[in-house]
Amino acid sequence: MNPLPAPPALDDDPDPMPQAPEPPDLNACCGSGCDPCIFDAHDLAMDEHRQALRAWQARRAVQATQAPR
Repeated sequence: MNPLPAPPALDDDPDPMPQAPEPPDLNACCGSGCDPCIFDAHDLAMDEHRQALRAWQARRAVQATQAPR
């Protein structure tokens, strides 16, 4: 599936493209096996981001098919 191109950045876009969470700094991990580790938390946040992005892409695809020609 080809990702849809991001629309121009508009401050008033009612449905902006979800932004990926910032990855943690590699040096922020203490290395003591925390549960959850900051990298585990980032992985979960990325899963949520990917789901939100897929939903956003689906909404944009529907909008594209409904746009007047």
